Parts: sequence; C-alpha cells; structure tokens
Amino acid sequence: MKKILIVDDLHPVFKEQAIAMGYHVDDEPQITRQQTMERIKDYQGIAVRTKFRIDQELFDAAPNLQFVARAGAGLDNIDDKVAFERNIQLINAPEGNCDAVGEHATGMLLSLMNNFRRADMEIRDGIWDREGNRGYELKCKTVGIIGYGFMGQSFAKKLAGFEVEVIAYDKYKTGFSDAYVREVSMEEIVKHSDVLSLHVPLTTETRQMVNDEYFFHFKKPIFFINTARGEIVDTAALLKNIASGKIIGAGLDVLQTEKFPALAEQPWYNALKADKKVILTPHVGGWTFDSYRKISEVLAEKLRNLSL
Repeated sequence: MKKILIVDDLHPVFKEQAIAMGYHVDDEPQITRQQTMERIKDYQGIAVRTKFRIDQELFDAAPNLQFVARAGAGLDNIDDKVAFERNIQLINAPEGNCDAVGEHATGMLLSLMNNFRRADMEIRDGIWDREGNRGYELKCKTVGIIGYGFMGQSFAKKLAGFEVEVIAYDKYKTGFSDAYVREVSMEEIVKHSDVLSLHVPLTTETRQMVNDEYFFHFKKPIFFINTARGEIVDTAALLKNIASGKIIGAGLDVLQTEKFPALAEQPWYNALKADKKVILTPHVGGWTFDSYRKISEVLAEKLRNLSL
C-alpha cells in the first residue's frame, strides 16, 4: 500500500478520497520540517500547502518519493528541477482557487478606484469629504492582464459585466483570445492599459520583473493589482511610481517579503504601510472557505489520474 504524508492543513476530502483510492494516509498538519525529514523515507507521496520548501535536502531524504501534491496554484516552494531529474511527479490545483483570486482582484480594484479604505477611515475619524473621495468608473477602461492561465482567465471573466476592454499578454501562450480577453503584445499593454494585473508564477525570469524600468514604459497612469507573487515586484520602485503619480493606486495581496517580524524589518515597509493609495491583504486572495475544499477536491482528482 502506497503511503502519503500530509504535512499541512488540507481539507479532509483529500485524505478521504486518497484512502478510497487505496492509499495509506498520515494526516499530520502539525509536523515539523525536521520530523518530516526523519520520516519521509517511508512515503511515496507528500502533500503540502505553504508550510516549508520541498527542496533538494528533503528530496535526498525521500528515496521512495514518487509525487508531491501542492495544495494551491504555484509550485515555487518546490524544487521542480530536482523533482524532474528524479522523475517525481508534481501536481497542483490552480483550478481550485482561481475563482477566489479573480474575485479578490476585482474587489481590490473596485476598492482602489472608489477610495473605500480611505473614505471608511476618514468617516470614522469624523471627516466627511465627498470631493476628496470621488472615484473612477471601470466602464470603458482598458484592463491589462499579464499571464493568462487559470488566474488571469478568472479575473477576465469576473470583469465581463463591467463593460471594460480586457487585453492580455502571455509570453508562453498564443492564440488565446476568447469571449473575455483579446491577446495583445506587451507594447499594446503598456500603451493602452488603465489597469494592470499580474497573474504569472514566480520563476527566475519573473523575479523582480516589475521594476522602475518596467513601469517607465506605461503611457498612462495606472491602477496596479498583484495577487500573484510578491517577489515579482520591486516594492521600492512601486512606491516611487505611486509618489510620482504613474501609479494611481495599488492593491497588493502579496509582498516581496511576507509575515512578521521579517516584513517590518524591510526598508520600504514604513512607507508602504503609510501610503493611503495602497491596499494590503495578507496573501489570502486564493484562500477562501470555498477554495479550501475545492483545492483538495482538484488535488484528489489529479492524484487519481497519476500514472505511478
């Protein structure tokens, strides 16, 4: 009987369905990395969310490992190169939380364009400022999407009722124009976008991709949304472009450095938290009560289809 070690908080449906497929499953969300290292040699599969990185050290301790199940979209916390070299299969579940991400990005955008956060705080402080909180309408704006995978597609679909033009650029895909988006070049993105939303994975190529030079090419002031990975964006450059007016407002669900105390130690943190043109959420775009279950359902279905 093949064995799976769950080292993170997954919805019970994954364990239930894996057992139904004939696996022995040890569900231990409190297990530490060191404990995992000591025990992983006995398992053919490991299921993880974000608890720790599945790197070469862990792979070295797992001679019988055949697959890694990542309960989420990105695979950046897994050393995919080592996995490929050792013929270890990787499965993830972007289908399970793409709706959550699309809705979160839409909510952030509407909040930025209508000053919801600032207006709420001012009223609580006794300030009634209608003119200072006058917003923008989405209708007739151009929304540029970078990366048209599950997340980018979900965001485009959520925008369908707002009568916007949605354009998308994806370096690794072509011919993807559909009812919700028009495929364009990067040159058209920077020329026409009123809104820019990132939906690309974190890779060596995309790390710090969005920097001062990147923003320089945009022809109009933009609203900026990042629900992808924080390391894709140079935060200092983002703040500089907000200060100059190049970026009207930014919604960030992900940050270059996440969690405290490390976040508070960053040289840009005080400026970021003081900026009223920025909305921050703690990397919860894809983490809803609904996606918690859907991710595990998708993961279980992909486990069923693995060829081991």
